[in-house]
Amino acid sequence: MEARAAASGTATRRHGAAEAADRLFRFAVLGLAAGGYLAVIGSGRLAAPVVGVAGAALVGAILGAAGLLRIKLSRGWAAILAAGCVLLHPLDWSILSRDFLTATIHSLVLLAALLALVASTPRDYGFLVTLAFVELLAAAAVSVQANFFLFLMLFLLSGVLALTSAEIRRSFRSTSQPIYRPPGFEGRLLVFSAWLTAAILLLTAGLFFVLPRTAQAAFRRLSPSRVAIPGFGGEVRLGQLGTVVDDHRPILRVRILGQDPGPGLKWRGAALSRFDGQRWYNPATPTTTLTVRDRLLTLATAAPVQGGRRLSYEVMLDRAAADTLFFAGVPELVWINIPAVIRGPNESYRPAGAGEGILRYGVHGFLPDEVKPGLLRARPVPAEVLECCLELPRLDPRVAQLAQQLAEGFTSAHACALAIEAYLSENHRYRRKPPAQVAPDPLAWFLFEGREGHCEYFASAMAVLLRAVGIPSRLVTGFVGGVYNPVSGWHVLRASDAHAWVEAYLPATGWTAFDPTPPVPAPRPTPLLSRLAFYLDAAETFWQEWVLSYDLARQLVLAARMERSSRSLGTRWLEAADTFWSALREKAERLGRRSMPLLVTLLALTAATAAVGPRLVTAWRTRRRLRRIQHGAAGAQEATLLYLRLLRALERQGFRKPPWLTPTEFANVLPPSELAARVREFTADYNRLRFGGRAEAGPTLLATLEAIERGGRRS
Repeated sequence: MEARAAASGTATRRHGAAEAADRLFRFAVLGLAAGGYLAVIGSGRLAAPVVGVAGAALVGAILGAAGLLRIKLSRGWAAILAAGCVLLHPLDWSILSRDFLTATIHSLVLLAALLALVASTPRDYGFLVTLAFVELLAAAAVSVQANFFLFLMLFLLSGVLALTSAEIRRSFRSTSQPIYRPPGFEGRLLVFSAWLTAAILLLTAGLFFVLPRTAQAAFRRLSPSRVAIPGFGGEVRLGQLGTVVDDHRPILRVRILGQDPGPGLKWRGAALSRFDGQRWYNPATPTTTLTVRDRLLTLATAAPVQGGRRLSYEVMLDRAAADTLFFAGVPELVWINIPAVIRGPNESYRPAGAGEGILRYGVHGFLPDEVKPGLLRARPVPAEVLECCLELPRLDPRVAQLAQQLAEGFTSAHACALAIEAYLSENHRYRRKPPAQVAPDPLAWFLFEGREGHCEYFASAMAVLLRAVGIPSRLVTGFVGGVYNPVSGWHVLRASDAHAWVEAYLPATGWTAFDPTPPVPAPRPTPLLSRLAFYLDAAETFWQEWVLSYDLARQLVLAARMERSSRSLGTRWLEAADTFWSALREKAERLGRRSMPLLVTLLALTAATAAVGPRLVTAWRTRRRLRRIQHGAAGAQEATLLYLRLLRALERQGFRKPPWLTPTEFANVLPPSELAARVREFTADYNRLRFGGRAEAGPTLLATLEAIERGGRRS
């Protein structure tokens, strides 16, 4: 009797352990299915009905595994529903989504959710894990969002837990011996799986950043995106840009190098010169392919006639939304890692060839100042400008009458343009949403009836009024505004920041930008939500910069940053000194007032030594290196020291070296002058000393640098 009771207790314990292992295994497999499902949702490629149906099925399966819900679905019904998912694919492809990849993802998600409800055999679980993995691969192919990394972590954690629990489950079923299950076994296994997953991620991340990717297509989308921003595809219809006012997808991320010019900077994309009363477009004209050599492309060789300042910046562009290069000011030199750029009509540029994902490029350009009418000498207007930018469709007679009234009394085109700009801005209201129905003559409706509209109504009205009085004009689309993220250091411009303005050709300054749209204050979010949004956007920027765009060039930048960080570790002794001083003050308070003057003196001497000592050591080392240079015994360190002095001297004269240019490239892009010649001479000697080991170039290098710093000729 006792032996029978012992055997019964052993069987009960075995059954409980096996049931716990089964339950843990089912939760792990459902975690894999949830990870694949959420990753596909994060890509934004799932239709709302599919999201709802598949989500409900997964929630039901999880509740069923927890014993909170009983779902009975026979194998026959499951086979019928699976066949329906397969038959739905051609219907979805041809009628609903009209995209093969999207329809395939819909079918995969529905099949995985259905299998999660009925899975009970090893074969079912194997099929479910396979479908979940395919979902994750599909999400990796179509998603460029940082949330994919979070869902990948969930998938890896569930995968490790599924492998370990499956082995334990197999062991329970393959032996008849009693198996001891310690208390809290499931929790310990979960913690172990989380630790193992974190170790895998850390190791993978280290290998990822050490070994640059060569297959950049691994994260690119496999089909053309359906989320392109209207207004950058060759034409703009009145009311079209108003459809993106509630679209907050980031399109441009911009990092300004040096002084920030402020929030009103315009990022020019496309310019359109023909207007038919309903839309702006460009006529079919030949384009020019500009070949990029050594990742550098020169777009302009002469700055505008008015004054201004240099501007350097770096751009990350989402090509899925807008396949146009955006520039602020007049671009002179572009650093871009593509083979060619196409120049279209009206100084518009776009990458050559189709592409997806994120495009990075750096620009060194000129930001012209605004000038008052009459300050510059007028020049003849080119014939091609008069030919392309004065044509008008048949207009309401009131438009020409209004143009003549606004231009009356002005003798210069510049003053007339300012008057038209002020009239539209002061007498018409900005409206975020486009009108429900487009009028037969939308321009006349905007000017004389509705008197409100989105930015393209204001820009179209001004361009037409300028042409009506003989001033060439065109409509320009791009972005303006944006938000500066202090966490990442990048300006973020979203689809809702898309804008249209006017360029008028003035005899004194050439093509000049005007913006008749009245300013509209943007709603300010609460500080907590704003700060959270900054951190989320910083994570997204990191994902775009160091994951999707990671290559050998980014690896070199990462290595340079790590080197600078390691050097900064040498300054941490100051923190230790501060701790020592604090302890010394406490001892001084204990000693009493008699010893206080002596301790204060000692503290002052210690502080002075700590503050001045490093500078004296640095000055001594600098003088020692200068002596080595003068005696022809310089090396690579001395060459670096002199080049840093050169960069500081050039910054004082208004020239800042962009980080993506080599010393030789930077010397070659400086405007022709005596200074540029000296910089090229210095760079040649610097390369001989720094990379060629020619120590005799040191004295010449130092003499050239001193001449540049003095601003005079080297003797």
